[in-house]
Amino acid sequence: MKKIKNFLLMTSGCVLLALGVYFFKIPNGFATGGVTGIATVLAKIIPVSPAVLIWSFNIILMIIGFLFLGKGNGIKTVYCSMFYSAITYILELFLPLSSALTDQPFLELVYAMLLTSVGSAMIFNADASSGGTDIVALILKKYTAIDVGKALLIVDFFVAASSFAVFGIKTGLYSLLGLFSKAFIVDAVIENLNTCKYFVVITDKREEISEYIIKTLHHGVTVNAATGEFTGDNKTMIHTVCKRSEAIKLRNKIREADPHAFIIITTSSEIIGRGFRSV
Repeated sequence: MKKIKNFLLMTSGCVLLALGVYFFKIPNGFATGGVTGIATVLAKIIPVSPAVLIWSFNIILMIIGFLFLGKGNGIKTVYCSMFYSAITYILELFLPLSSALTDQPFLELVYAMLLTSVGSAMIFNADASSGGTDIVALILKKYTAIDVGKALLIVDFFVAASSFAVFGIKTGLYSLLGLFSKAFIVDAVIENLNTCKYFVVITDKREEISEYIIKTLHHGVTVNAATGEFTGDNKTMIHTVCKRSEAIKLRNKIREADPHAFIIITTSSEIIGRGFRSV
């Protein structure tokens, strides 16, 4: 089930990434970093289409990645890199664009960043990447003291800065704005995808609630004795975590089992452990 979910995440992410790149980034010259940015800039200088350049660069970088990083580079990254490149190429063949969709560059930058950021976040959340300059950053990390985030930012910054010389000041400024905004959007989307709920339940109905959590939701339960300082009543405190989609079901079940239960629900951006994300 998890493999199917990851496959759907990666595939959907690649589609969104390709749509954002082809319909909004390339026509406007938004070189916000990565292989896409390099291809967008070079396509303006040499007579080769951006889609062909994206595919070529991804293949070259994939080979370099296997040489320098080994097979750990990952079959998921190979799939995402090639599938994303293929979609971009197909769009270029069947839906050729001679200019931007609108005369509103800021509007198109918003859509470019939203589509590509959400797509990238979905791919990252499936423990994969779209290849490209991610591979360059990983190589720099392996052979230098620079961490991946800084290495990737340095590479992408120079790509975005090159758009000033090729497309002019306005497009260059848009490219830099897109580069920095993407990081925040990707983080926000990943955090939202991984949102979980932490329950603390003080109740008299330990067995019924615990059984539902274990047998129906298939999550673990931790319990400990609790004594109300004001009333002096002895109760049980149940601790558990669940996915956001399961939270309403659990809350309703607790209310059904014990209408007087005291429930504390907090939001967590990530849970690491069995049944959730692996380390």
